[in-house]
Amino acid sequence: MILSEDYLQNLWDKTLAHVPSAANCAVVLEGSIAEGFGNSSSDIDFLLIADSDADLPTMPSLLFLDGRRVEVRTRSVRQVAEQFSALTSAAQGAPGTIPEDLLNRCQRLLGSFPLRHPDLVAKVKGLMSFDDFRSTAREWWAHHARQSLRYALVLRELGQEAEAAAWTEAGLLQAVKSWAAGRGETYLEPKWLPMQLDRLGADPLSDRFRVLASLDGSGLDPAAYVTAGALLSADLGVAGAASGSEHLTVARADGVTTWQTGDRVHVVRGRQDVFVLGDQAARAWRALVFGRPLGAVLSAAQASGAPQAGRLIAQFLRFGLVKAAWKGEGPIVPALPLAAPPGAVTPPPSAARPIVAVGGAAVGGAEAIDLVPVPARRFSAAGMTLVWSNVLVENAREDLVGALDREQWSVAQLSARRMLRFALRGVLSAYGVNPLPPDSEVVRALSLLPAEAHTEEMRAEARCLETLTIASVAEGGAAVKRLDRFVAQVRHATGAYSFPSSFDSSDGWRQTLELGYDWLRLGAHLDADLPIDEASDLLSSGGAQPHVATT
Repeated sequence: MILSEDYLQNLWDKTLAHVPSAANCAVVLEGSIAEGFGNSSSDIDFLLIADSDADLPTMPSLLFLDGRRVEVRTRSVRQVAEQFSALTSAAQGAPGTIPEDLLNRCQRLLGSFPLRHPDLVAKVKGLMSFDDFRSTAREWWAHHARQSLRYALVLRELGQEAEAAAWTEAGLLQAVKSWAAGRGETYLEPKWLPMQLDRLGADPLSDRFRVLASLDGSGLDPAAYVTAGALLSADLGVAGAASGSEHLTVARADGVTTWQTGDRVHVVRGRQDVFVLGDQAARAWRALVFGRPLGAVLSAAQASGAPQAGRLIAQFLRFGLVKAAWKGEGPIVPALPLAAPPGAVTPPPSAARPIVAVGGAAVGGAEAIDLVPVPARRFSAAGMTLVWSNVLVENAREDLVGALDREQWSVAQLSARRMLRFALRGVLSAYGVNPLPPDSEVVRALSLLPAEAHTEEMRAEARCLETLTIASVAEGGAAVKRLDRFVAQVRHATGAYSFPSSFDSSDGWRQTLELGYDWLRLGAHLDADLPIDEASDLLSSGGAQPHVATT
């Protein structure tokens, strides 16, 4: 160790003054210094072991003594026994799924240096064979190496060679950690790997690793580096990651569903996140056939009109919308132990505004895979309300025209106000406002929208329209023209410019039902609130009118 036992005993005496309850505990030094590594900046990590079955806190206490940071952790004998037992049980199943913290805690204790009550320390260390732990650590690292190297092969197949090389670097480090663990160097923290290899002595395999430890240092291009990494990993004892595309397939990701509204494709992840796809991204998505070889999927996607299909499919993988799989062995789930936790990437929310259009979410471009900036349930509810608001605009306009025809000025004035408010419901829904404010507040609620030129113009016109009076044919005609212009402006801004004239013909009503049905299906899947009770009948009829026979 870089610190003497006398120094450590003296430092423990100073620590004990701050932790008086530890007087009867066994004490060990664990961590990098205990393992023979460390430097002047390394923490002093004391673990106290109480000869009891108590539930002691797992969070460390931090002290600053002699210019060093001192961490004090506690465990009872029962807690230590449970940790070792949990590790043994997990190792008998799938070693690769062992929680990193559990493996780390057990390793640190097994590699610790006793300072007080060595008999009790020996007793708890005897609860697990170091040979068994060494085997478990070797398999744990090998699992992660295998997954990383397989993912590198996937990325190379998709033409993402720089990222494939980065994952090969990760896989090589994991592979050599597995090889070193099998020879007794089980300390998990990768930063001490060079010292671990030095301690193991000269070996052709470690020499090859030092050459291939990074792409830059290897002198190889990314594609060749991936191949060389797979070969070295196999020699280091990591089987099942041979270079070649015949094992790579595309697999379905749990909790991911596809929903189309009009021509727009949406992908819902975990019933929470909505991704909207641009035209080329949608073509690549539709070309995915689960279980087919990755190369065949890529070719089909490129042939469908998505020339950047490799990059798009790689993005689907990163976002957890699909999985890559190794034929016969299931999904490839790479992770970087002792780094960021594994899991699907969530990109920044899309900045496209408005958020919702009648035909689906706003999208940033043909190759976009944009995260909609509202939760899935609210997105679907806003979409349904947007469609229904446009139906109500059509209905209110019909009432307005009819009232003017009969010179029912008060009815016409109320119908004009309804037409305005229904249009503003659509505006607010397009920006993701849901639930909506009461109709009496929708004009003032426009202040919730971002301050942009078209929204400022919309606010000013809405305030004027709210005070319209209709008491003559001339005022009525002017009101209809002004409201029609405003509705056209609103529909253009919210992607509803082609909304059908719902009440003019059976064809217009059929188109309206088709629009509504796409949104209702998504809303029902997410248990979103339906805009009206009758919407459930449209769902049960499969998008058709419930009382009209279809041919």
